[in-house]
Amino acid sequence: MSKKVPCRKAIGKKILELAEKDESIVVLTSDARGSASIAEFPERFPDRFVEVGIAEQSAVGIAAGLALCGKKPFVFGPACFYSARSLEQVKNDVAYTDANVKIIAVSGGVSYGPLGSTHHSFHDIAVMRAIPNIMIILPCDAIEASCLLEKLVEVEKPVYLRVGRQPVPLIYGSEQDFEIGRSITLMEGEDLTIIATGETVWHALEAAKALKRENVNPRVIDMHTVKPLDEEAVFKAARETGRIITVEEHSIFGGLGGAISEFVSQNFPVPVKILGIPDEYPVTGRQEEVYKHYGLDAEGIYKAAMKMLGRI
Repeated sequence: MSKKVPCRKAIGKKILELAEKDESIVVLTSDARGSASIAEFPERFPDRFVEVGIAEQSAVGIAAGLALCGKKPFVFGPACFYSARSLEQVKNDVAYTDANVKIIAVSGGVSYGPLGSTHHSFHDIAVMRAIPNIMIILPCDAIEASCLLEKLVEVEKPVYLRVGRQPVPLIYGSEQDFEIGRSITLMEGEDLTIIATGETVWHALEAAKALKRENVNPRVIDMHTVKPLDEEAVFKAARETGRIITVEEHSIFGGLGGAISEFVSQNFPVPVKILGIPDEYPVTGRQEEVYKHYGLDAEGIYKAAMKMLGRI
């Protein structure tokens, strides 16, 4: 877990491998070749690459048309723009027609750091969850990102896959089996459950290790697929541990915490603490600084768990 690899680079490498085998794969971007780590794709497959410039609406609309003609388009670009500027096209061109478009949203959450709120994406999971037909996936490391991308090639549904920008620790080994829509329990426990998604998963694991040193046995779940939610795992966690903490690089409204709370409140009510960005424009700083400020790092998650258990 000491090695760090950016998820976006793992995805950029994998899409090249997949395109070698599948000629129906097309990549589109909106002046984001570098930030999305796909600069090599147009060199290898110039006839299957579409550059629209800074025009996210056009990228999504063109991708929908390609999908409806039998192609497998992957749209690469910043999460902050594809979940806002082109939202109408995502809703009407892609989701309404159930077009086989994969939106690979890079630099999600606070990945752009000092660029500030215009480049942050804390609303994207919430808005995508509210649109029918779209699957939502947040890998936690490069191995998971690469494996899930490969599986998505055979999924003929709209998908919003969000990753960060910076290198993140590897959590999984190459032997791990991933299934879209099925979470992964990284640590078993019965005192409470920490459910995390995306790059917060590593921090949840580190917090769990600290909790164990205090004789607390937490369960840790990597909920890489937020929609469709792994309801079986959530129900089991609620029933067996009685307390749930959710962690996400997203607003406390409408994201993973919202999905978990909606399900638990209607099926097996237990206390749920949602860790995320509160109802404010967040402080400006590097990703790790913002995590620490809002208690999304290992220390913050540890403190939230101890407080829920009445230990502090």
